[in-house]
Amino acid sequence: MDPRPWRERIAAEDEIQRQLREDMAQSAVRRAEALRDGVADLGSNSAVARDLGTTEGAVRRALRALNSAGTEENPI
Repeated sequence: MDPRPWRERIAAEDEIQRQLREDMAQSAVRRAEALRDGVADLGSNSAVARDLGTTEGAVRRALRALNSAGTEENPI
């Protein structure tokens, strides 16, 4: 059992979860940028979806989220 007081353990876990959320958000942006490059390479969302074995909707949602969030190349 962890010898630290429970409040300290909760604070530590809260920080870990905050960092994980930040890492996930950054990963989602990088993934969407890669999808955008795939669309440029293959010509359409559906072609990328077929190539990856996913749905066109999943590709479209990722790209829409990227466009609404903005990037360094495409700021808000």
